[in-house]
Amino acid sequence: MKVIDWIRGDVLGMDIPAHPEALRAGGTDFLTRAFRAAGAISNDNSVVNISDSREISGGSTGRKLLLSVDYEKPSPTLHTDLFVKFSRDFDDELRDRARIQMELEVLFALLSRSPAFPIAVPACYFSDYHRDSGTGILISQRINFGADGIEPHYPKCLDHRMPDPLGHYRALITALARLAGTHRAGHLPDTVEQFFPFDPGKLAVSKRAPYSPGEISDRVVRYAEFARTYPQVLPENIRSEDFIARLTEEAPRFQALSPVAGKILQAKPDLIALCHWNAHVDNAWFWHDDDNQVECGLMDWGNVCQMNVAMAIWGCLSAAEISLWNDHLDDLLDLFITEFIQSGGPPLDPDELRRHLLLYVGMMGLAWMLDAPQLILMKVPDLAQATDRLDARIQGNERARSQLLIMTAFLNLWERENMAEVLHYMERFT
Repeated sequence: MKVIDWIRGDVLGMDIPAHPEALRAGGTDFLTRAFRAAGAISNDNSVVNISDSREISGGSTGRKLLLSVDYEKPSPTLHTDLFVKFSRDFDDELRDRARIQMELEVLFALLSRSPAFPIAVPACYFSDYHRDSGTGILISQRINFGADGIEPHYPKCLDHRMPDPLGHYRALITALARLAGTHRAGHLPDTVEQFFPFDPGKLAVSKRAPYSPGEISDRVVRYAEFARTYPQVLPENIRSEDFIARLTEEAPRFQALSPVAGKILQAKPDLIALCHWNAHVDNAWFWHDDDNQVECGLMDWGNVCQMNVAMAIWGCLSAAEISLWNDHLDDLLDLFITEFIQSGGPPLDPDELRRHLLLYVGMMGLAWMLDAPQLILMKVPDLAQATDRLDARIQGNERARSQLLIMTAFLNLWERENMAEVLHYMERFT
């Protein structure tokens, strides 16, 4: 693989380093020019020292660097601890193939520098991307979890260990609604439509060909067998004979109508907005305001785009505990609508928002979550010895616990909601 050291960025028009060694070689001179170009520092300020530069591992794309700097004119608004993310990894061809995933994140970081940006995100100090080569860089504020009033980082699907889950999800839903409402109000820069135009293909729940209704029926049979064999890891309502019978009848019908569901989700402009598609607790940081209410910022904006807000709501709540779904879904949907309207968005019909959520969850769940039993067993082959879903065998494996909890959330929603009414609604459009 040919290594690129520097290449001209498409947006800000200056040469950008493609890997940590190039950035270090560019030193304070590059950082000063870059931060000025992005508007992160004034033209009479500069980066005068790099006090720390450490590469870290992790993530699915690119190399990453922890950077600490000093400024000629320090300010409380300027962060000295920074995080650098590169799209490229020239030492790992498989990781390097994922370089295109960073384009939208880079563009979003520049958008977030708008003075009227409505939610907290890691402050962008510089960001640019060269589309033809897939080479990009993002330099942002480093979130120091567990320090300076910021809560510790919360792993996904471990909410039972997290204090005040409802408060944290209210913060997440509020942030999603404020961004979506601000966008629908036209209060974001025009570059939203340039960089993030609505693409109906973004609503596709899978890059592969969708399952046929018959294939869905087969997967329901496999799920039923999983439920009978490992009842201790599932709530009773989604392993009952009545529910299995309902799912057997309704799931293939829904799959046959999934193209209709996709068209419905694309057809309501008031519900299409710029959103974070995966606002789980592990993609956020949290703190308490002066009234001791939980506030949050959102990070990891890969794949950010305009989408039906139901997609963002599922992306946020899909890894939550089932008790939160059962006890607080109505309140959270009402909160989303309230914050969306207060941010300038148009009025939303609560019943329509809920129906769109069920349509999207049905599509996503049938596309992916009926495959979860096989994936769980691959990760936990001794699942029969697990005492319950909180058993260490499951909880110690992120893939297993995530697959189990998200599958459970999908099926629990199907069991509790009137999916027969949703099916009749879709059939009216055929």
